[in-house]
Amino acid sequence: MTKNGKISFFSKTDVEDIDAVNNQAVSVINSQTGSVAFSVLVNGFLFKKALMQEHFNENYMESGKYPKATFKGTITDMSKVDFKKDGSYNVTVTGDLAMHNVTNKVTVPAVIVVKGTTLSANTNFKVKLDDYKISVPKVVENNISKTIDLKVDCNYEAR
Repeated sequence: MTKNGKISFFSKTDVEDIDAVNNQAVSVINSQTGSVAFSVLVNGFLFKKALMQEHFNENYMESGKYPKATFKGTITDMSKVDFKKDGSYNVTVTGDLAMHNVTNKVTVPAVIVVKGTTLSANTNFKVKLDDYKISVPKVVENNISKTIDLKVDCNYEAR
């Protein structure tokens, strides 16, 4: 389990790059069943520019209405991971990603690293704004990519 998982996103366009990070994701991996869960408060994403953060929360993600983003899924190829042996294991995780009041099934590659009694997991994948009904006003549509790069990086403690 972790209470300080890192989730970041990046949008690149010809006009500007936008990135934000949230270091307060709560996540659990069950090493017996392969279940994986994440929960993050949307307004916990920090931006370099305060105005971007305000627009993200008020106009795009509507964090007052939809305060959390969640993921609930499973490591689909658990046989690849030996939680008792140090190593880096490439796996696939499939589950439901929910944000902005929309839930979609996603399948993403991930890496689980076992080192002694610690466990870390990370993944990078893309999310289309349209898939989650996140609309961008015409006036800034060239400033924000229609596909956002998401990165998840968590270090877990045994419970």
